Amino acid sequence: MAEKIVTGDEVLVIRGRDKGARGRVRQNMPRVDRVIVEGVNRVKKHQRALPGGRPGGIIEVEAPLHVSKVMLICPSCDKATRVGFRFTESGEKVRYCKKCDAVIPRPR
Repeated sequence: MAEKIVTGDEVLVIRGRDKGARGRVRQNMPRVDRVIVEGVNRVKKHQRALPGGRPGGIIEVEAPLHVSKVMLICPSCDKATRVGFRFTESGEKVRYCKKCDAVIPRPR
């Protein structure tokens, strides 16, 4: 099955404590339906010092969000939208914006 949200897409968080935040998808985990968004859902992690020189302490990392908690932002209309799929004349399967009906290109 094709993925509606892929790595590099800009998304809007629609639920949770970071509701309304925008960011880029840094990592996509389709097997568990989760995404990691830059600057969103930051949690504190207690990290132990290692003999190799890594210091210990409390660091902030981005935790995964469920994919249902984010919406794709269409590059052409700049609005959060649902995503559909269609086939082009050449037979290629592409994503499209349900609001403005524009094709959403794959991020590079």
